[in-house]
Amino acid sequence: MKRTSKPNERMLRALERFSTAMLSALGYLPAAGLVLAAGALLASAGLGGVIPALRWPPLALAGRLAYDGMMAIVQNLSVVFCVGIAAFLARREKQQAGMIALLSYLVFLTAGHTTLEQTGRLAAAGGALGLYGTGQAVVLGIQTVDMGVTGGVLLGFLTGWVYNRTSGKKFCAAPLRIYGGVRWSFLCMAGLSAVLGLAACFVWPPIQRAVDGLTGWIAAAGDAGLFVYGFLERVLIPTGLHHLIYIPFQFSSIGGTLTVGGQVYTGAYAVLMAEYSLGLPFSDGIRWMYAGFTKTFGYFGIVAAFIFCARPEKRRRTAAMLCPLLLTATLASVTEPLDFLFCFLSPVLWLAHGVIAGAFMVLLDLCGVTGFTSGLLSSLAMNLSAGVERTHYPTLYLLAAAEIAVYFIVFTFLIRRFDLRTPGREAPAATEAPAGRSGGFPFRALVAALGGRENILRVDNCLTRLRVWVRDPGRLDEKALRSLAPDGLGCHGSEVQLVFGFDAEQLRAQLDEMLAEHALST
Repeated sequence: MKRTSKPNERMLRALERFSTAMLSALGYLPAAGLVLAAGALLASAGLGGVIPALRWPPLALAGRLAYDGMMAIVQNLSVVFCVGIAAFLARREKQQAGMIALLSYLVFLTAGHTTLEQTGRLAAAGGALGLYGTGQAVVLGIQTVDMGVTGGVLLGFLTGWVYNRTSGKKFCAAPLRIYGGVRWSFLCMAGLSAVLGLAACFVWPPIQRAVDGLTGWIAAAGDAGLFVYGFLERVLIPTGLHHLIYIPFQFSSIGGTLTVGGQVYTGAYAVLMAEYSLGLPFSDGIRWMYAGFTKTFGYFGIVAAFIFCARPEKRRRTAAMLCPLLLTATLASVTEPLDFLFCFLSPVLWLAHGVIAGAFMVLLDLCGVTGFTSGLLSSLAMNLSAGVERTHYPTLYLLAAAEIAVYFIVFTFLIRRFDLRTPGREAPAATEAPAGRSGGFPFRALVAALGGRENILRVDNCLTRLRVWVRDPGRLDEKALRSLAPDGLGCHGSEVQLVFGFDAEQLRAQLDEMLAEHALST
């Protein structure tokens, strides 16, 4: 298995750590998006005209509660990032790191507000636009410099870093002992947050002016930039860096802003949902939401090609393995379990995957499609309720059929032309059942495959992957690891990634518990 060279390893691991922490903070958004979509459907005036039952006041109220409740999360992603990133980075007592991050964020906001007020630069809201265009915003009821999610992201990483280095602090003097541990971490972060809040009032406005002059090289590049956006969003998945591509567009002003009745919606995602709920025409920023198109439709073609190219005697078994993963991709937009089946073993397919995904995002834009593309059922329901004139969904589904066909044809050709090792085309290595598999997951076999308890430095997880850092990569038993994590395995220097799908978090907690018990016994 290919390992990352040492000169590039540190930078790549740091970038991957950054993007994984960002993703961890967004872990609840798929569920929030589902509730948001349901609320938008129930509260939609257009759908109420088609289905009179939706006009029933209790049902309309339920829809509005669901929609407004989830939009509160979308509109406060900065604090979500701050708390989520800090908790993810904490090596112990993650809930304490999350609480310190929240308190620090409040100090940070207030320090910014006080600095603006004392220097006479606190902007006044004007008319229907409110604070839009002033470079300031109200966050959690506090008016301060508008840093979007950047302030929360920076503070989240800083909190995690400070917490890991200060939460073990102990004071010998009796009167000071109460200020040790996590309280010392809070005191450090309170001071740093106040300094950062003050500094932001002087450092951020010039950055805002620079960003205003540069919409972003991808955004300014038109359809060429859109192609690169779609290409990188897919191709970078194995590294975990694809989050760095779509997050700025979907959750910051680069993806567009909308002001309605004094309420400002920032980012392609928030703007899209607001326009849908309010019955407004969809703006051009919807193009940045096309990243869901391939997740929803393209994987039908990929899976069909894998099944078709599998050995005849293995097609039924291959279909049984791939179809559940296909449903996860097309309904929940979680594609990693499928991606890891071929991204490492078939780079040519992975490159073609990125090209097709980027090309169809451009085609959607050129054909004037302004419909929903994420989630097969939710996008269909929302497109139907929004109507043909607002979404042009007939063209969307024609392009969806075309993309499925293109994926099937291209993948089938490449698989057969280069005899690629896709599911069902390679005889599985004969492996014995892992020792210890009597009921649940064989954690003892996993620990042994990782080189033993003493070789494990740290364990973490993201949405679908168990991540383990080891002391000596040479002690890994990759054959055993593949048998234990059939959905995918990646080794990058001292980091091992095992793909388990949605069981990753539960498995990580159980492995932590087992390792803790082992430590106590030794």
